[in-house]
Amino acid sequence: MTGPETANHDGLVVVVKQDCPTCVEVAPVLAGLQAHGLTVYSQDDPTFPPAMDTIDDRSLDFSWHNDIETVPTLLRFDDGVERERIVGWHREQWRTFTGVADLAATTTDHMPGCGSLSVDPNLADELAVRFGSGSLRSRRVELANLEDEAEAMFDRGWSDGLPVVAPTEARVMRMLQGTSRDPGQVVAVVPPALVEVTVEQVAINAVLAGCKPEYLPVVLAAVEGACTDRFNIHGLLCTLWFSGPVLIVNGPIRNRIGMNSGKNALGQGNRANSTIGRALQLVIRNVGGGKPGVDGIDRSALGAPSKVGWCFAEDEEHLPAGWPPLSVERGLAPGQDAVTLFAGHGPIAAVDQVSRTPESLTRSLAAQLLAVGHPKLPNEAMLIMTPEHQRVLADAGWSKERFRQELDPLLMLDGDAAQRGVDGIEEGLGPSAAGRKIPKFRPNSLMIARAGGSAGAFSAILGGWLGGPKGSEPITVPIG
Repeated sequence: MTGPETANHDGLVVVVKQDCPTCVEVAPVLAGLQAHGLTVYSQDDPTFPPAMDTIDDRSLDFSWHNDIETVPTLLRFDDGVERERIVGWHREQWRTFTGVADLAATTTDHMPGCGSLSVDPNLADELAVRFGSGSLRSRRVELANLEDEAEAMFDRGWSDGLPVVAPTEARVMRMLQGTSRDPGQVVAVVPPALVEVTVEQVAINAVLAGCKPEYLPVVLAAVEGACTDRFNIHGLLCTLWFSGPVLIVNGPIRNRIGMNSGKNALGQGNRANSTIGRALQLVIRNVGGGKPGVDGIDRSALGAPSKVGWCFAEDEEHLPAGWPPLSVERGLAPGQDAVTLFAGHGPIAAVDQVSRTPESLTRSLAAQLLAVGHPKLPNEAMLIMTPEHQRVLADAGWSKERFRQELDPLLMLDGDAAQRGVDGIEEGLGPSAAGRKIPKFRPNSLMIARAGGSAGAFSAILGGWLGGPKGSEPITVPIG
C-alpha cells in the first residue's frame, strides 16, 4: 500500500471502492491482472482489494482529475495520457482491453458498477473547493472556535437585521456555478462608496441572502441596473422617502427558478421572490456601504419592506391578447429574460369588487392612483393588476394600450383644487399651477404588470419616489 498521488501510470489502471458489490466481485480478477502491471486506486479502503499493492485515493485526487464517474473503471495510459477506458465490468470487453484471453472465467458476465465517490453529491462542495480550477479572491474571515457563526455575522455588520447564511468557500463556489461569467469580472461600481463589485462578491452576498445558484443571473442583472445613473440607487439611499428597489422578473427564467407570480406574489413564502431582492440590497450594504442608522447614508424617515428586498415575477402565461409583458412593453423581445427595477414601496390596496364595465373600473383605479403620495401632488407609481380586475377590461376587448388611453386623461390634477391652502390643507401645488391641469404621473411613467391569484378584485399600487433626472428612472435589464 502506498500513499495518495495524482500521477498517471503507463499501462493498466483501475479505480475501485470497497463499498461496491461489483468491485468486490471483480477483486480476484484484479489480483490476476497484477502480473500484467495493473495499478489499483481505492477510493475508500486502502487495504482493498486484499493482498494487493493498492494506492490510497481516499482524497479522491486521482478520481477527480481523471473524471471517474463509476467504479470500477479500467483505464489504459500511454506516456501519461489516457488512451481508452471501460466503465463497469464486462468480461469480454475486459478480455479484449487487457489482452488476457482467460480472464475471470467464473465471474458474472456483466455488472454496471457503482457511482464514484468523486461525483457523490454529499461531497461535491468539498471537492469543488479542494480541486476546483479557480480559487476565490475575496478575503477570508476566520472565526474563533467559541464564536457563534450567526452572531458573528450580525456583529460584523453583514446582515440587514435578519439571519444570513454563512458564505463559506464551498457555498460561494457552488453559487458561482449559476453563471458562466468570470468570478473576477467587474459587474458594477456600487454607490455610495463607489466600489467595484465582482461576480464573486455578488455571489458572496447572494449566499448571505439565501439564494440558490440558479438565481445568480437575476441578481447580477439587478446589480447592474441598480448601479446605473439612470436608476440612481445612491439618491434612493439618501432620500428621506420610503422607497427601495422593487424587482419585476419577466421571461422563461421565472419558471426555471420557481418564482411566484400568483397567489401572494408580493408576499412571503417563495425562496426566489424572497432572496433575489435581498441579495441586491446586501450588495449595496456590504460592498457599497449603503447602511441605515445614525451614521449610515440610508436616511429614510420610515423605510419600507422594499428596503429589505422585494422581487416578484409577472404572470405572463395568463396575459390576455393585447397585453404585452412589462419587459416587452419596455422594448425587449418576447421571451427575453429580464428584470425591471422600480424605486417603490407599498403596496397600497386598490379595491373595487363591484365594477363590471371597463369604464367604471378605470375610473375607480384612477381615483385611487390620484391619491398616491398626496392627492394634491404629482408622484410615481406602478399598478399591479390582478386577474379579476384585468378580466373586466380584457373581456370588453380593451388592450393594454386602450386602457392607458382611457386612464391617462383621468390622472390629471386640478391645478386650482390642488393649490396650497385649498380645503384647509396647507400642502399642495404652488401658484404657477393655478388654472391648469397637472399630470399626476410623468408621461409613460406609470408601469402596469399582472400578478396575483385568480380570485380577488383587489389590485395593488406601489407608490414611487421622485422621477426624472433628479430622482430614479425605472430600468429594464436583460438577464444574460
